[in-house]
Amino acid sequence: MLLSRGFAGTERATAEMCNAHAREHPVLLILRRDHRGPGGASIRDRLDPAVQVVEVSGWWPRPAVRAALQKFAPAVIHAHLRRSTRLLAQIRPDAATVATLHLTVNGPNFAAMDGLICIARWQRRDIPPSFHGQIFFINESIIPARRLTAAEIAARRAELNAAQGDYLIGGVGRLAHSKGFDLLIEAFARAALPQARLAIVGDGRERPRLQRLARRAAARVSLAGFHQDVKDYYQAFDLFVCPSRREPLGRVVLEALDAGVPVVATATDGPAELLERHGGDLLPIGDVGALTARLREHYRLRTPHSEHDLSAYHIETVARQTFEAYERLIVTRAQARLTALS
Repeated sequence: MLLSRGFAGTERATAEMCNAHAREHPVLLILRRDHRGPGGASIRDRLDPAVQVVEVSGWWPRPAVRAALQKFAPAVIHAHLRRSTRLLAQIRPDAATVATLHLTVNGPNFAAMDGLICIARWQRRDIPPSFHGQIFFINESIIPARRLTAAEIAARRAELNAAQGDYLIGGVGRLAHSKGFDLLIEAFARAALPQARLAIVGDGRERPRLQRLARRAAARVSLAGFHQDVKDYYQAFDLFVCPSRREPLGRVVLEALDAGVPVVATATDGPAELLERHGGDLLPIGDVGALTARLREHYRLRTPHSEHDLSAYHIETVARQTFEAYERLIVTRAQARLTALS
């Protein structure tokens, strides 16, 4: 169950997991009816036909959700994000319940779940000692991107207005204040790199403000908008930057590592954990001066692309671990029911 709108990291991860499990098991995904974002993007466009879908009202979804669950009769119900978790806690179904912490324990209803899935080690610190359910540590999933040909990479760079010989710095994500793209534009303008371009792939409410900042800075900045095939663009970057003010996991950092592009990120929780494992540059949050200096350094060194072993994040591994968590929760729930009856 996922009652969000648009298509960002949580929606991508949920779609990938539904598709993987639907190859072997019946899977139902409950969505809100107005699931498309302002630009029209939606998780429905990424779902395998084998995944069953029920759409419910965004205003009063409880009756429709309860009816869908009664009809489907699931053994386990997996909630994503706070609203789905709250609704699941209110319904109190017979099935085992689990929620993934895409952010943190940001509401009391997470305590009502039979299990919680942490996708980053730091999340464990926010789970209250009073939680008596099972806790699982399962990495965020990723489907490795196909490797583009030189011609395809050149085409992607051209789409981002990078001329031959340009040093292309890239950012990917929602255009929101928390993502810090205003800081990246300012640092890029200060760096004054003679043959470089900054391209930011994504859309959101900050777009008009970022466009004004780019014009005022007289910087060579492209706001490329939302792209369904965003994974292809990482390979076109010479440097990837994640300048977030807050980033619980940093799926974009994981995708950049998969592409092999050098990574610079602020020391928010998720990127810090990923780059400590796999290498990259961590900078203080909000430090435009430090970011400016690092852009200049990478521009001078022309840091090469590299390979990383990300097999622990591959969808096959993560789907299997998630299914094993389901099995444990189902058994524990059944044992508790027998104990209560006796």
